[in-house]
Amino acid sequence: MKLFINSKEVAFKSGETVLQIARNNGVDIPSLCHYDAVKTYGSCGICMVECITDNKSARLIRACSTVATDGMVINTENERITANRRLVLDLLLSDHSGDCKPPCALACPAETDCQGYVKLIADGSYSEAKKLITEKIPFPASIGRVCPRPCEDACRRGLVEEPVAIAQLKQFIGDNVKESDLNKACKPCAPSPKQLTGKTVAVIGGGPGGLSAAFYLRLKGHSVTIFEAMPKMGGMLQYGIPEYRLPKSILQKEIDVVSEIGVEFRNNEKIRLDDVKDKYDAIIVALGAWKNTDMRCAGEELSGVIGGIDFLREPPDISGKLVAVVGGGNTAMDVCRTAIRLGAKSVYCIYRRTRDEMPAQACEITEAEEEGVVFKFLTNPIEIKGENNTVNSVLLQVMELGEADASGRRAPVPIEGRTELLKTDIVISAIGQKPNLKGFDALEKTNRGTIIADPDTFLTNVDRVFAIGDATNKGADIAVSAIGEAGRCAKAADGFLRGEDINATPAYLVKDKKNAEDFAAYEKQPRVKIKHRSPQERAKDWGEIYTIFDEESARKEANRCLECGCSAYRDNDCGLIEYANRYSVQPDKYAGEVNRVSIPRDDHPDIIRNPEKCILCGLCVRVCDEVEGVTALGFAGRGFDTIVKPALDKRLKDTTCNSCGRCEEICPTGALTQKYNSKI
Repeated sequence: MKLFINSKEVAFKSGETVLQIARNNGVDIPSLCHYDAVKTYGSCGICMVECITDNKSARLIRACSTVATDGMVINTENERITANRRLVLDLLLSDHSGDCKPPCALACPAETDCQGYVKLIADGSYSEAKKLITEKIPFPASIGRVCPRPCEDACRRGLVEEPVAIAQLKQFIGDNVKESDLNKACKPCAPSPKQLTGKTVAVIGGGPGGLSAAFYLRLKGHSVTIFEAMPKMGGMLQYGIPEYRLPKSILQKEIDVVSEIGVEFRNNEKIRLDDVKDKYDAIIVALGAWKNTDMRCAGEELSGVIGGIDFLREPPDISGKLVAVVGGGNTAMDVCRTAIRLGAKSVYCIYRRTRDEMPAQACEITEAEEEGVVFKFLTNPIEIKGENNTVNSVLLQVMELGEADASGRRAPVPIEGRTELLKTDIVISAIGQKPNLKGFDALEKTNRGTIIADPDTFLTNVDRVFAIGDATNKGADIAVSAIGEAGRCAKAADGFLRGEDINATPAYLVKDKKNAEDFAAYEKQPRVKIKHRSPQERAKDWGEIYTIFDEESARKEANRCLECGCSAYRDNDCGLIEYANRYSVQPDKYAGEVNRVSIPRDDHPDIIRNPEKCILCGLCVRVCDEVEGVTALGFAGRGFDTIVKPALDKRLKDTTCNSCGRCEEICPTGALTQKYNSKI
């Protein structure tokens, strides 16, 4: 017998379904509930196609359960079919609450697969962990030390007791600790770039963003040159992070890898855009933010007033002097703690809000206080006073907290008539940074004075010129944000150099919300504590404060991971999310109550069940029954409350399940996955 599929005539045998015939002839019809080894169920409805028989009007049929007849005319793609499939997917996703990516990965500006490399560390697969990290971050040892860890702020282990030490595990891998070589930093191995494409790229700026963009573009086969105004590469990692936080020997080893894969370094070259615009196939501007933000108070021009970035780059002799640092961020903490180590007699940190509102990491504030920094909260400089053009004091306005501002923090309000005079020899401003864009006048700017760059492609208004990092859009941010932009920019620039369309639609992801109640049954396992030096000892030198994890501690800490993300998504094995992005779903219009079901983690030694990701396709129930003859799983409940589970409320491990793994192999969504970690 014969029928037509998309205007092509094909032959088939009696009894074959439309789906079988299509697949036999290389025609793709989506399906989430079909498996050749079990009877047809037709539950998902996404395999709808348009069918015409006997020259009658077209109707929609389920391809998986419709047995073909001679002379059928089948259309597998048109607007009507697409709309129907989108509707099916929207409805399925409206009751689908499991995470695609774990919250740690979503919070990471570089989009690092935190869960993936933590799991590999737990398994002792260190080389694989490092490879996974460097897909997004070329400098794991450095970033593991200095990152403010937004991934840990989002870590759901914190709902049980404390977040997983993700950054310190990254540092452990970055330092390349091996069982036979504990506590010794080994030189990272350089990856191999692809064959040269003949395309050339100039990167202006050798900070973490510029280095990362160059690294990834060189790996893609392009010839890359970095122009850097400073004597060394590294940008703020080199000149703005103190030695006690990031040893320069560690940083240099990771920078050397960028050179070893063939990126050309040209230091001490401060160039303009016109110097390279017509000499390279693409230019990436990664200038950073090297100018200090003004305090806008009288006396700022006096000798002894220094910018925080300038102070960290070239600290003056402040031994025995009184130092006042203005600001409450991590840079201000770096300045304060550097001043302590340089022998300042006293170091004051002036901040116009309270401790709770400080943007610096809590650990940085605590450690600074332990080392002798005196905090002057709810004060703000209104005049820097001096004698003979040299600072001798700063007049502080006493503040109180008023209503919340645009950032959500309560705005500081001056208390009329209340001031305080603070004796000081040095005033260091660490309230912000901005870029110096002299020589880049052709690039369109924001009202903040930063370069306007497309948030998805990073293209500027000038042809072939991309821009990333602290000099763009919202301005200065943490190093890992610049690295994240660099990776995405490198992908866009690579597509541009190859003549491809670089405008991509953001992928649809399922994101879940959890609270402490969802993890109430989990055993508490406190975070593995790392050793750190006493304040009295560390404040006297530039040695690192913390001791790196040893192998036993690293694996123990990694085993605390709750594995929130979906392994099916990570392995590109989730049919639901694949079709969701193919058909541009919009499930929010059907948002409502979601069926929540909690399953204990010890439900089975080999399989993790997550009914919140289940679409009731029935594949697991049918393969267990029809193929294995076990019937460990079945449907329970009715309507909206229907779920797949063992009979009589048993745990899966207490049924006749033979651990064959077929159910998790054919699950189209990750509702059933292999258990990677049974130690929690």
